[in-house]
Amino acid sequence: MKQHTVIDSPYGPLTLVADDGVLCGLYMTDQRHRPPEETFGTPDDGWSKEAEDQLTAYFKGELKEFTLELRLHGTPFQRTVWEQLRRIPHGETRTYGELADALGNPKASRAVGLANGRNPIGIIVPCHRVVGADGSLTGYGGGLERKQRLLDFERGAALF
Repeated sequence: MKQHTVIDSPYGPLTLVADDGVLCGLYMTDQRHRPPEETFGTPDDGWSKEAEDQLTAYFKGELKEFTLELRLHGTPFQRTVWEQLRRIPHGETRTYGELADALGNPKASRAVGLANGRNPIGIIVPCHRVVGADGSLTGYGGGLERKQRLLDFERGAALF
């Protein structure tokens, strides 16, 4: 059974979605690839407290690595990419090519980019930490301005 809650963040409202009490979605209001609201299920009955607490600690600069149980819905390849994203340390970036290399398929950087763009649990699965081959900011479902703010925040250059 799916349930959802909306919390405030420095980015504005974030919608957290759970499948049987396990986080399966985190969406910004104007995020590209955001599913229709009617798919988010019923309002939260208390499952989201740990997710809310960890996000609050993250935005205060007190948490660098999320330890939440996640349910990542996607293809096997997408799930592999998303697991690789979770290995990028706080405050660091990787290129699409580096992720493809880490997956053992150096020619898959475009496919990695497509999977990255479909990440259903933004921020916690840190797709914002992926940059172009030359280090430039490239696509982000929440917008490049948000991506830059997140990277600056994680590098200690800005506070929320």
